[in-house]
Amino acid sequence: MTQANVTDAEPAGIATTNASIEAQLPQELAPADLVEVCRQMILVRTMDERIWMMNRQGKVPIAASCQGHEAAQLGSLLAAQKNGDCFLFPYYRDLALKMAAGLTPRQVMLSFMGKEGEPYSGARQFPLQGADLPRNIIQISNVVAAGLTQSVGYALACKMMGDDTVTLCYFGDGASSQGETHEAMNFAAIHKLPVVFICENNKYAISTPQASQMVVSDVAARAEGYGFPGFVIDGMDFMACYEATREGIQHARSVGPVLVEMKVERFMPHTTDDDDRRYRDRDALEEARQFDPVAVFPAQMVQQGVATQEQIDEFRSDAMRQVNDATDFADAAAPPDASTISDHLYVEGGA
Repeated sequence: MTQANVTDAEPAGIATTNASIEAQLPQELAPADLVEVCRQMILVRTMDERIWMMNRQGKVPIAASCQGHEAAQLGSLLAAQKNGDCFLFPYYRDLALKMAAGLTPRQVMLSFMGKEGEPYSGARQFPLQGADLPRNIIQISNVVAAGLTQSVGYALACKMMGDDTVTLCYFGDGASSQGETHEAMNFAAIHKLPVVFICENNKYAISTPQASQMVVSDVAARAEGYGFPGFVIDGMDFMACYEATREGIQHARSVGPVLVEMKVERFMPHTTDDDDRRYRDRDALEEARQFDPVAVFPAQMVQQGVATQEQIDEFRSDAMRQVNDATDFADAAAPPDASTISDHLYVEGGA
């Protein structure tokens, strides 16, 4: 693997014509893949904004926004989809990953509104918590760092069974301060497990800035203590996230674990229950928005001839149509039948 450095500059892009772009892309990618990423980014952002609005109307109890994290999630997911069998352990801020993996806007809104048909837990847990096995996703809870030990257990099982699946485990910088993170990374290193640890570092653990959590400037620096590689990536740059994850998957499958730290921005408060005006500088936050991947990446694709402005405009119109439909559908849906509250808890019909 080669280390990619974080940069404060706008991502440089990859080419100016469709032909030259195709020549410079990894073999498994085509320009059409990049256009699809534009569509996904716009749809996810539209959905995320609507969820936040529905919370303010009292119809969504709680949400953790992914705004600013989209490039990291979509870049890493596409790498997982293009580079062999992978299994995903996301965390509570990974809406973009889950939607791009195949979750529909209607399913998303059913989950956030806690309605009948919720796909992860039958509306028994927080939004989108549980399992989505058809899409190779497990997120059992929103307990900070809990997914790391679970993902390592999955990776161990794959190795024991001779399965070449690579596990991708997502977490925030706050989770890196939890004991489970040390246990998971140490165990993965000892057993050379096929796992890529992906830290979406938005520099805040709720309201606690990174400097108050740790003295190191990069979470990835900790990988050296476990004896495996750690890399720092500009998490606002889709292609950097794709390429780093692709190399991480290859390394994990052939050698062992990798830690990839993707530096991102969290444009919204920690959750809908948080008020980040108490601890974040407004001017710095607005300055960070100039690197918003949902604005930058589609603009780059238009500039470089991969997509047209008409396509991008159509993606925005279609996203609003889908989100409006999902909102109406979930709003009209019934709550889960209370008589099913004990389903899946006890064995039925004897021993």
